[in-house]
Amino acid sequence: MSDQSMENYYKELYEDEKKKNEKLTRELVTAEVENAEMKRKINLLKGSLIYKSIMPFRLAWSHTKNAITRVKRYGNISGVIRKIKSKRIEMMAYKYHGTESFPNAARRQEEENHKFKEDHVFSILVPLYNTPEKFLREMIESVTAQTYAGWELCLADGSDAEHSYVKKIVDEYIAKDNATGHKDRIRYKKIEKNLGISGNTNVCFELATGDYIGLFDHDDLLHPSVLYQYMLEIEKTGADFLYCDEATFQGEDINDMITLHFKPEFSIDNLRANNYICHFSVFSKKLSDEVGHFRSEFDGSQDHDMILRLTAKAKCIRHVPHILYYWRSHAASTAADINSKTYAINAAKNAVSAHLKSCGFENFEVESTRAFPTIFRIRYEIKGEPKVSIVIPSHDHVSDLRRCIESILDKTSYENYEIVVVENGSKEPETMEYYEALKKAPKVKIVNYTESKGFNFSKLVNYGVKNAEGEYVLLLNNDTAVVSRDWIENLLMYAQREDVGAVGCKLYYEDWSIQHAGIVIGLGAHRTAGHTHYRLAKDNLGYMGRLCYAQDVSAVTGACMMVSKAKYEEIGGFAEDFAVALNDVDFCLRLREKNYLNIFTPFAELFHYESKSRGDDTDGSNAERAARYDAEAEHFRAKWSKVIKAGDPYYNPNFSLDHSNYTLKASPAPMVQ
Repeated sequence: MSDQSMENYYKELYEDEKKKNEKLTRELVTAEVENAEMKRKINLLKGSLIYKSIMPFRLAWSHTKNAITRVKRYGNISGVIRKIKSKRIEMMAYKYHGTESFPNAARRQEEENHKFKEDHVFSILVPLYNTPEKFLREMIESVTAQTYAGWELCLADGSDAEHSYVKKIVDEYIAKDNATGHKDRIRYKKIEKNLGISGNTNVCFELATGDYIGLFDHDDLLHPSVLYQYMLEIEKTGADFLYCDEATFQGEDINDMITLHFKPEFSIDNLRANNYICHFSVFSKKLSDEVGHFRSEFDGSQDHDMILRLTAKAKCIRHVPHILYYWRSHAASTAADINSKTYAINAAKNAVSAHLKSCGFENFEVESTRAFPTIFRIRYEIKGEPKVSIVIPSHDHVSDLRRCIESILDKTSYENYEIVVVENGSKEPETMEYYEALKKAPKVKIVNYTESKGFNFSKLVNYGVKNAEGEYVLLLNNDTAVVSRDWIENLLMYAQREDVGAVGCKLYYEDWSIQHAGIVIGLGAHRTAGHTHYRLAKDNLGYMGRLCYAQDVSAVTGACMMVSKAKYEEIGGFAEDFAVALNDVDFCLRLREKNYLNIFTPFAELFHYESKSRGDDTDGSNAERAARYDAEAEHFRAKWSKVIKAGDPYYNPNFSLDHSNYTLKASPAPMVQ
């Protein structure tokens, strides 16, 4: 094409675009005029006598619709009332985690005068970059306000020339702190060329002389007692890695909290799925020297990479269960919107991948989930095609058993499995007819249990496992039905890991509300164990996205549980002194005693038409069954009293044990004095 032709082409293109823009402008002006007229008419209507007279009826209808929606969501009126009460308690609890939790004058003096057996110096690292003056001053003052004086603030400043005020403000605080007799506690270095997040932080490392390192963002705030609380934990346990709970706040006041993040004790699978530890991470200088400093290739998720490496080497990881870090949410922060730092998503995936490779995993996939782009689903490689034995205890209720087995045969994508039906005294002719039909199915076998007259689920399960040929055992209730085709793969990929004991799935009631998503010790009226996120909707993301990723839990339900046969036999199978209730929880706790992890994965999904075969022992409709449940609950509380008293490590002590949806207690867990 000649130069003249090119010029004509671009002229025509310009004229076309100009006409389009003019048309869009006219349409926009017309729309604005129409919108203004519509607003005028609405305002006239709202000011009319008729509108005002029907206002009470409109409000009543609005409240009625809300009530109907809540009843549908929570099942019944009592469910709505419980939800309203828990929400009210939770809103009251918020105030205890802001400035109201700060030490008063007497408490401050007590903390400042406390004598530790060994004093440690915390080097708090803060990379500065064009930090707004207000944020900078508040950040520094949250450090100088610490009740424990053994700290140094290491500031590496990569700000550009337009933000030269950063150095002037820091110099001001250096002079103030030096005047109090604490010479050189605030250490500052101007970086001539911005080195990025990791590079700037590594300059902070060079300034550090303390024996513990803390990572602190330039626009956030620390609780005045955080270092004091960490010192108490270090003195008590010798911890070389510590973290705390945190809050996200917006505006001018930290009490304007929009999220309170109460975390579990160290949970490796949670950490691989998302950086739940995040703030305020503190670790020994010795540990950081061993694993190295920040790596620039993970900028945007450098903390996640660092925490994964540190915790992999740490000898004592401790979680302090209090809000001691305040994460400021503003337009440019990741706290406000991860999409403001889209590069962080790929960096986080790469950090998790690098960690998994360092742990010996070879073939896996790390992908973002629907909850949040930096909450990940990890697809581990399944090694070989080991046989899985699906053990199903059964007594009549043939329609339930048929639905269960047909769902397995029709929907399961994994091929190498067998179904072991443990027959326990069925009498109905229809059941016998179905058994005869099952005998022709190549993947199904029926074993008859006749050793005990009374119902004992543990004995049935143990008998079934004894007759199982598979390398892995999948315990399954007969009142379940498969939802996700790859349910076995999603259980097996975890059960194959050497560090994993039992693996459980996500179970739904017939209305798609959640029946099981992991078990918490001590939860519920009996203070034995209970299901989390109970009765929430299928698409609910869960507390901090917990319904969207595989995670460590204390126990999973025996209604659908996979475990290697070797580990099952190692701990002696199900304890037969728990005939009906809590045998699965007891089994999981015994696995935990052997230092195995129990995992819940939301990616294996089934229906559970709970207790249809036997009924519910806890509803009081059958006095004999209720008495038996009470006896087994008492036995469980006695056997696991120390575990119950210590609290579930995967459930923060600030959560109420009366609610399954991570409702806060009316008052916070007390800080260590």
